[in-house]
Amino acid sequence: MFMKVLMLSTDQKIFEYGSAVRERMISYGTIVEELHTVVFTRRNFQFPISNFQINSKFQISKNVWIYPTFTRLKSLYFWDAYKISGRIIRNWELEIRNSRDKILVTSQDSFETGLVGYLLKKKFDLPLQIQIHTDFLSPYFWRESFKNKLRVLLAKWLIKRADGLRVVSQRILSRLNLIYEVQPHKVAVLPILVDIEKIRTTSVKTDLHKKYPGYDFIILMTSRLTREKNIGLAIEAVKDLISSRAESRDYKNILLLIVGEGPGREALKLLITNYQLQNNIVIEPWTDDLISYYKTADMFLMTSNYEGYGMASVEAAAAGVPVVMTDVGVALGATFPVGDKEAAVAIIEDLIRNPLKRQELIKAQNEFFQKWPTKEQYLEQFKQSLIF
Repeated sequence: MFMKVLMLSTDQKIFEYGSAVRERMISYGTIVEELHTVVFTRRNFQFPISNFQINSKFQISKNVWIYPTFTRLKSLYFWDAYKISGRIIRNWELEIRNSRDKILVTSQDSFETGLVGYLLKKKFDLPLQIQIHTDFLSPYFWRESFKNKLRVLLAKWLIKRADGLRVVSQRILSRLNLIYEVQPHKVAVLPILVDIEKIRTTSVKTDLHKKYPGYDFIILMTSRLTREKNIGLAIEAVKDLISSRAESRDYKNILLLIVGEGPGREALKLLITNYQLQNNIVIEPWTDDLISYYKTADMFLMTSNYEGYGMASVEAAAAGVPVVMTDVGVALGATFPVGDKEAAVAIIEDLIRNPLKRQELIKAQNEFFQKWPTKEQYLEQFKQSLIF
């Protein structure tokens, strides 16, 4: 078992008190001696931690530390993360010399953090685990941008040089096996921890039907407002539902509630205005009260072009709301092909009209959780994923 773990991450929510990712890091710290996480951050990042200085670290539990890179330019993330990580590892120099198998470097992606991890592996002769949270072998990922094409090539190169892999879904493992003969003892399939008991037992603080009175049916999306989430498809689906069935009260009284932040926000607001859907589509900023939103919505919708897992769909299903999503990641609930607006409209319309089908879908989703691990069982699985 590894005593000390150096993790490389881009998830800046680790700096937010009470965030899910911060709580996961603290939980991971219970199964190792020390966990040190270096996080890609810009110099102008608004830290919720007061008096945070450059080249400093912050202790979030008795054996878990986080380190921001405080990088001036995104192009320098790589270099700053490498320097900080090198200082951490040098502090372990005696232990590395005497017990090399007790130290692990793990990267939370197979791209930029994976490359930093690989160079640390070569420099200090340490084992490297690469985590794969994104379905980078999806054709939609490749087509999205030139940057993603470079990332795919980098990931393919790095994966062959890692000592171990952790993938978040069977779908990703299947795609990997089409390209590589992945050795079973070197790969673990382990999604991100979702505490379904916490979701199920949390009381409702915000009732969406009280917050938005006058709507008979509320469709919820929780997402980063980015290109790969394809939220425009959801907006167009609502337009089709309303415009092609203008005489039906069923569709005039639906609300699509989009909760999230991201660079695509203004473009989505413009699309809503152009389609004159301001009365049927609302974009809210991110909230820490998502469980209430899940529990009081009538449907959860995910239209992503690709997902590594699709944690939001799992959270929604655990809260007892019917899930409609593209055939990506975990593919939970009622699924439709990526980009197929007509199929999405047909499923949504069917579920709006048939409450019994919504109940049947919820029942099927509950079966998905029958063998769901407890938090303790999950942490044991996580610990095992570090052994290869």
